Amino acid sequence: MTASPRCFPLLALLGLLIAAPAGAADTTNASLLQRGQYLATAGDCVACHTASGGKPYAGGLTVPTPIGDIISTNITPSTTGGIGHYTEQQFSDALRKGIRADGQRLYPAMPYTAYAQITDDDTHALYTYFMHGVAPVDSKPAPTRLPFPFNIRLSMAAWNLLFLDNKSFTPEPSQSAAWNRGAYLVRGLAHCSTCHTPRNLLMAEQSSRELAGGAVGTWLAPNITSDANSGIGGWSEQDLVDYLKLGHAPGKAQAAGSMAEAVEHSLQHLTTADLQAIAIYLKTVPAQRDPADTRPIDRWGTAYDGMSELRGTALPDDGNKWSGAQLYDAHCATCHQARGEGSFDGGLPPLFHNTATGRANPDNLVMAILEGIRWQTGDSGVHMPAFADSLNDQQVATLTNYLTEHYGNPASKVDARQVQILRSGGAPSHLVMLTRLAMAVVALVILAIVVLWFRRRQRRASSDKA
Repeated sequence: MTASPRCFPLLALLGLLIAAPAGAADTTNASLLQRGQYLATAGDCVACHTASGGKPYAGGLTVPTPIGDIISTNITPSTTGGIGHYTEQQFSDALRKGIRADGQRLYPAMPYTAYAQITDDDTHALYTYFMHGVAPVDSKPAPTRLPFPFNIRLSMAAWNLLFLDNKSFTPEPSQSAAWNRGAYLVRGLAHCSTCHTPRNLLMAEQSSRELAGGAVGTWLAPNITSDANSGIGGWSEQDLVDYLKLGHAPGKAQAAGSMAEAVEHSLQHLTTADLQAIAIYLKTVPAQRDPADTRPIDRWGTAYDGMSELRGTALPDDGNKWSGAQLYDAHCATCHQARGEGSFDGGLPPLFHNTATGRANPDNLVMAILEGIRWQTGDSGVHMPAFADSLNDQQVATLTNYLTEHYGNPASKVDARQVQILRSGGAPSHLVMLTRLAMAVVALVILAIVVLWFRRRQRRASSDKA
């Protein structure tokens, strides 16, 4: 369950109390429902359990993974399509252990490895909210159908033995209350490591590289450790609060991709105290540095006007031969200005001193060009148009390299082939094939051992007869 509901007014919550059965009145009070709603918002449950255009929490969202598409489930209190028949213990087991009411195992695309940190009290509040504060939807999404051997859900029991720490969060006595609150949110409800920590071949988080950056489909969830070059070590606590609340930190970064969704549906709705707690904790996460980052990612580039040298030059008839400056002038300069300095009111960011252009890995910049950026926070928001339909792979590569060369990290390079891979959803994963090959090797080894044992037994029998 991962996500963030729309805010319900207090009157709606009181209305739920009136409509609730009399026996449930003591457990469905307004304050407990509000607390459960807030926790569900912090957990961003709506993001994965709501399909595009669908009803909140009714599931049906397709989540691409290296082992195939996982379809999110209906977690409304419907007794036919959702979790309305779950007891509180069954809800807790699904949330924190990855075990459904029918005993089947969940895949860790549902971040129960992080939700295992959630306390009993918060689990109770979440259960109360989902059972009494969410509208039931009777539709049932299509089941997840992964290829063999991942379709054997029982295999997740072995995976959990290896990688699931099912202990709830324990405060550090030597740290402040704010630090502990931030640790609880980052490690648990907000499940930051689910995206921001790289994974091993078995798709488990690499604990030795916690929050050092990870792949989220075609996007890169960046390093958010305390390293000054690769991470957020050079950010102030207020920079982090601004980013989580507003979706951007002036002169540093702006949210895009899945992070923009997290800001819009979850993080902007957290209290200032909780956002400050997250910032306090993140500033203490052990630093992890990529050797390619020779300076802070948000310190690359300067203002530059590439068209100044091309004024009066005719555009080539072949769009693939347009220069980066010409593509920039045609598609970017209207908003980001001729020198890449951004809008005068600061609403649109400069392209230099910006993590979007300063990373050695250009994937996020390419994805921003292809898919655009759209999110809303409070009364403001960002809408950068997508250029996937107007620019081909070569043009996107040329434009990206122009942006990184002049406004960002000049070591960052991309070609048309890489753009095509990102446009099509990323490079195909060989994990299924490798797993099947490993199983075949194990089976052959076991067969060889059995054959050798049987032959040795026959020889002993023969020698005994002799």
